[in-house]
Amino acid sequence: MPANQTGGGAGAEEMRRAIAAFVASARQPALLEPGEELLPIGAENFLLEARPRGLTMQAWDRTRNLTRRVVAIKASSAGKLELVVEHFAKREGTVYLLDLARHSGAEMGRRSGRLVFRERFRLFLRRQFPGWKLAELSAEANLEFSLSPVFPRALLRDGRKGWAAIACPPEGDAAALVSFGLIWLAYLRGRERRVAMEGLVLYVPSGAERAPALRLLCLDRETARFELFRYTEEDSVLAVDPRDHGNLDTRVEVCRGAAEPPSPGWDRIAAQPGVERVVKHDGRVSLRVHGLEFAECADGEWRFGLGLGSGQRQVAREHHLGEIERLAEVLAQARAAGAGSRQHPLYRQSPEAWLESQARANLAVLDASLLPAPVYDQVPAFAGGERGLMDLVAADSRGRLAVIELKATADLHLPLQALDYWIRVKWHLDRGEFATRGYFPGLTLSAEPPRLLLVAPALEFHPTTETILSFFDPKIEVERIGVGEDWRSELRVMFRLKGADRPGL
Repeated sequence: MPANQTGGGAGAEEMRRAIAAFVASARQPALLEPGEELLPIGAENFLLEARPRGLTMQAWDRTRNLTRRVVAIKASSAGKLELVVEHFAKREGTVYLLDLARHSGAEMGRRSGRLVFRERFRLFLRRQFPGWKLAELSAEANLEFSLSPVFPRALLRDGRKGWAAIACPPEGDAAALVSFGLIWLAYLRGRERRVAMEGLVLYVPSGAERAPALRLLCLDRETARFELFRYTEEDSVLAVDPRDHGNLDTRVEVCRGAAEPPSPGWDRIAAQPGVERVVKHDGRVSLRVHGLEFAECADGEWRFGLGLGSGQRQVAREHHLGEIERLAEVLAQARAAGAGSRQHPLYRQSPEAWLESQARANLAVLDASLLPAPVYDQVPAFAGGERGLMDLVAADSRGRLAVIELKATADLHLPLQALDYWIRVKWHLDRGEFATRGYFPGLTLSAEPPRLLLVAPALEFHPTTETILSFFDPKIEVERIGVGEDWRSELRVMFRLKGADRPGL
């Protein structure tokens, strides 16, 4: 489409056909005017009229009605149509028609949404800090310092005093906001040497306060002040007291005995080389090869296969035993630690599960004080599902609990996601629920807060890990354990570091 196509009559009709064709062909059409929220459009809320004076375009929703005269189609691509439009007093501006189902359109839509929320964030700050200077406001990525464009961030100054601020958009992850907020605060303290950065203020959508509030309660108030606010759809802002969020989305089920195999054939499969038999706290029995589960018994019924859920697996009968044995053999070959298997998809699958398998089998290598059994995984359980980490709960000879979080690849959120689990383990420990529900039989559990062990390959701790841990309450005993890169073959500890300590210090 030629640029700068203007005029009425035939020119307007030609532009109308081009715009209508773009909207009709788009799977997810939307209109974007810079500085305004994205407006999804369709036959029911989008109108084009070719008039003698030019082409008029109208779009609307429940709260907005936009009418613009289209002057020209400036540029056209598969996912985007850039229009020159006329505002009041004959000022020209730009409007984009996007196909959000295409990469270019979706990316522009996301960027626009971030900029719109950035301006809402500016409004929040002006209300909360009326006498302070907004020295910086950004919604751009800073890859060098791991700052995400999803969460707009700001620097507020009043003379030599400063505050770091960060906000979570309505669709964002409010828990992740705390990680990026701490990184932002540390970054500003390193950059603004002449400013006393007092603390961090966080804004989250109303209803998403719990996760960040629980995390803030476990930070060291000697290192910084932390203020939490929630905002509504109408942009009213209210202070949040983190202490009001003590009820956790967690539960501890009764620890049950292991299910008995229905025939000796299952014992034979469990005895195959490389097969692990893991009894879960709810009584289910899991058969795995280097952490990858291929069969499970629950309530007397065995299922097998490599599906992620029991609904995707086949109920096992006696005549399936040979097939399941062969499946175990294939897994053992594919997940062998030698170099010849490394390109196999089953070798690369579920690295955290493999690392957990190694930790279970070599618990004394990680920490000689820990008892080799019992060791429980995924207890307590989170309401709402998968966390993206593998966790174990063990105890030492004195009965003190240890929360072991494992991650095979670099993850910025490891410290605070591990903290989430530590919070829940401590909560249930304080209420005596592990003992009363059958965990760690024969062992008197200590009332001391659990230790927190972060385990990962030595080169896979994210560079921000130490920064985030430096804000933890010192009463939380954290240890980072870096294992060798050949951990699949042999679990060897390369370093142990307390809290935010750095190697060599």
